[in-house]
Formats: sequence, structure tokens, C-alpha cells
Amino acid sequence: MKHFLTFKTNIANETLPEKFTFPFYYEPSSIARIAAKELQEYLISQKDFKHNFGLQKEAEKNTAIGKMFGVLVVENQQKEIGYLAAFSGKLADKSLPEKFVPPVFNMRTTGSFYIKGEQEIDEINRQLWLLKNDEYYCSQKKIIKKETKKSNTQLELQRKKMKLAKIARKKKKKEGEKNLQPKDFNNLLETLKQESYNDQFLYKELQEYYQQKIEDLTSKITSTQLEIERLKKVRKEKSVYLQQTLFSKYAFLNQQKELKSLLDIFNEPTVKPPAGSGECAAPKLLQYAFANNLKPISMAEFWWGKSPNEAVRKHKNFYPACQSRCKPILTHMLKGIKMDANLLVENLKKPVNLEILYEDDAIIVVNKPSEFLTVPGKEIKDAVYTRIKEKYPTATGPLIVHRLDMSTSGILILTKTKEANKILQSQFINRSVKKRYVALLNGTLPKKEGVIELPLRVDLDDRPKQLVDFKYGKEAKTKWKVVQLEKNKTRIHFFPITGRTHQLRVHAAHKLGLNCPIIGDDLYGKKEQRLHLHAEFISFTHPTTHKKVTFTIPAPF
Repeated sequence: MKHFLTFKTNIANETLPEKFTFPFYYEPSSIARIAAKELQEYLISQKDFKHNFGLQKEAEKNTAIGKMFGVLVVENQQKEIGYLAAFSGKLADKSLPEKFVPPVFNMRTTGSFYIKGEQEIDEINRQLWLLKNDEYYCSQKKIIKKETKKSNTQLELQRKKMKLAKIARKKKKKEGEKNLQPKDFNNLLETLKQESYNDQFLYKELQEYYQQKIEDLTSKITSTQLEIERLKKVRKEKSVYLQQTLFSKYAFLNQQKELKSLLDIFNEPTVKPPAGSGECAAPKLLQYAFANNLKPISMAEFWWGKSPNEAVRKHKNFYPACQSRCKPILTHMLKGIKMDANLLVENLKKPVNLEILYEDDAIIVVNKPSEFLTVPGKEIKDAVYTRIKEKYPTATGPLIVHRLDMSTSGILILTKTKEANKILQSQFINRSVKKRYVALLNGTLPKKEGVIELPLRVDLDDRPKQLVDFKYGKEAKTKWKVVQLEKNKTRIHFFPITGRTHQLRVHAAHKLGLNCPIIGDDLYGKKEQRLHLHAEFISFTHPTTHKKVTFTIPAPF
């Protein structure tokens, strides 16, 4: 079994995990870390493939891209412990080195339907390019564009003339009503009416003239345009068929040897499997294990190389499997396998004390603990909202004015009345509320203060993570200032101008931000006891007394 890799490290004293890794929130086991380290040592020195990970100084920046790798510790039928290795997606040279398990379905085998389909679509694209770039077709399009612009200008000019003429007629009518005899006034009305008809007739004739001219010019390239539309339709049909066929070819095993295609796994009429489904490391590893009667023991996935421009990925950091592509697939593949508990949910189930810092007839100020929800989730109902709702059942309005991330601790404001909530909400919208967060960053910064402006949007493939997106992202702005250095760690103050989801966490970790994750950030950095981010100060105008109020609570770290 050529893809079964034996450990170079002595693992005789390693204790194997009793349950398999929960792939969506985990801390790698000791033996999975050893496997990952051995794979990383191979990646440093390997000569089996070419891929620009962006780790070398001489590497071209425009082609550099990191990649997710995975290891799966397994036991074979001889009770020997080894591991499998895989990468997500494809390597730059499109090779399949023996070190790694094969894809679930190799769409690029010689003569495959996918290669044939790609060639057919490439041929259609070539034909479309020739038609769209034909010299006569291009020149006629330019003439049509010019004539269309000219006609629009002339018609607009005529409309303005008609408008001025209408104003002049109204003026004449008003003057005639005052100064003319009834007979002369009636004659004037007839004259003005005829002038109006003449203007409308002239405009209609002008419209028809230009319309006919453009139609005559367009008719000369109608056959080419029809052929372009036909080819586009054929291309779309072929692409859809190719994608659907590809989805049907991707079939995944589980421990019971049950086989399910992507179409069966994503069995919802309105939901199509996301692009790249089945190409991630985790499904590849499990597929090979189940196909070859290997027992999965433990798994880990890590990022290798330069971070992508949108997402936050740190070299050598471990990451969970993605939600949109992998979760439905792995739910099928891991059926019947005893797994570790979802630590995220387990942590949220732990009893916590919610400290009320201040309250009056209008507002409540609480100190939200870390790893406690502001509002109830799908699985966990215990949250600040539910606690306050139980304590104050007669409170009106939505209670919640703003939110803190589940992992963030600190000051949270709630309201007892609908009127107070409306007033405070407007202050947040108008950005008159002053907030200060304290965070501990994993590293040091070259500057002492600054402003980060990186627009954010949700990662549709991996909620609730956020991406930096300069095209579709919402404005996100953060001021920051260094407080002090603490043994290669930086204590910092954040002053958020906007309040986007995970704004401070992404702005800290992203390579275009501070490039320095907050300690304990399990989404954008490395998991620890807690996220070292705390809302320590807030200032706003009280909704009923209209006086400025401030609250401060020091960070517990």
C-alpha cells in the first residue's frame, strides 16, 4: 500500500486517541502533530512537484499561493500505525506525487469525459472569440454605437425644444386669455394646439428615422449576433451537463462502505454542491482509508505557504474542515465513527456567572464572560439575552442594543424599554458611542499606532469566518494604539469606528492589517484557553437622563 506512510519518529510511547477527531473544531492530538511535522519536513526538502508557496524570497509574488495539507493517522489490518497525507485542490504542476493519496475522482485522466468536455467548451470559446473579434463585426458595432449615441443626443435636444415650446404656448395662452376677444382667443387656441401636434409629429418622425437607421445597420450583423447567442447557449448547456456529470462521479465511502455521490449528499433542489466539493484534504484522506480497510485514528489539517489575499491563513497553523464543502460530505463519511465532542458546544454548556455592573429603569450594563453567547444559537439557548429576558420578563423592546462575539468578554449594554433601545441604537448607528477594546497580540508591531481599513464580508464557504473583500465587502475601520510589549506579545487598544462581525480579529490577523493574530483566536490564529480580546470601556448618552455615562472594567488577562 504505497500511500501508507510509516512514522520516522519513534511513536512507541504515544497514547492513541480513544475517539476520532471532531473535524470542525479540534486541537490536534499528539500523534497527529507528529505526522504533520514529518509531512512539513518533507515539504521543505521535496523535489517531487513544483508549486510556488511564496516561502522563498525569489518566488514570484503574482503566482505564489499557499495550500491546505492534511494528515490522517490510521491503523492497517496488521495493527500497524501509520499515516496518510493529502493536499486540497490541485498542485500548480497538476501532478499527483506518490506521497499523497489520490483524489476521490481524477477528472484529468487521459480521455476522460471531463477533459473531452473541457476541450469542447474551449472550442466554443475559440469560435466565440473569432466571431466577436471579426473585423467587419467590430466596425459595424462601433458605427451602431456611434449612431445610437447620436440619435439619443438629437432626440434629447428635440425633447428640450418641445419643452420650451410648451412653456411658450402656455405663456401665449395666458396672455391671450387676458388681452384677446373670445373669437381671437379661440383662434389662438387652435393655433397652439396645431403647434403641439406638429412638435409631437416631428419627434415621432425623428424617432422612426433613427430607429430605422439603427435597425438597418444592425441587420448587417444579425446573423453573427444570432450565432454568438447560439454558441453561448450551447456552452452553458455543456457546462451544466459537465458539472452535473462531475458531481455524479464524485462518490464518497464511509466505514460501512456506503457510497454516496455529491448529488445525493447535497440533496436539496435549491442547493448545488459548491465548486471544489470533494477536493479538500479531509475527504481524500478518509476515502482512501475506507477503500483500503484502514481504521482512522486521528486527523489534522494545516496551511502551508503564503496567505491568500482575502482569507486569514498562517503558515503551519492548524485549521478545521470547512463548513459549506466539507461538512455535508464528512457527515456522511464519518457516520458511525465515535468522535471527540464538539469542544465549542461543550464550552458553551459550562455554567457561567453573568455579572450585572449597573442597572436603572432604562438600561442594564453587564460584563459578558468569554465563550458566552450574546443571543441564543441553534444548539445553545443560554445567552445574555435569555438570562436578561428571564430576569426582567416585563422589559419591552428587543433588549439587545449591540453584540459582542461569543469569544470576546467585556461590557455589553441592554435596554429595558423600547424607547431606550431606539435612542441607544441611533447612537450606535451615528457612531457617537465611544468604545475601547484591549487585546493581546501574538507578536510585535513596527508602529505604535494607526488605522486599519479593510472591508469585510462573510465567507460563504466557511461561516462564520469573514473575508477581506475590496469589491463586495462592507466598510470596516479600526483605530489602534500599542499599550506595552510583554515578552514578544503586544498589548493593544482597539477603537472600532465600525462594528462588523469579527472586525478586530480579522484586522489584527490579516496580512494587510496588523498581520499579528490575537492570542487565543481559534478562527484566525491559534487556539488557547481563551480569546485575549476584551471590551473594557464604553461611553454614551443615557437615553432618559441625557447625561454622558461611562463604564470601565479591566481585562482579566
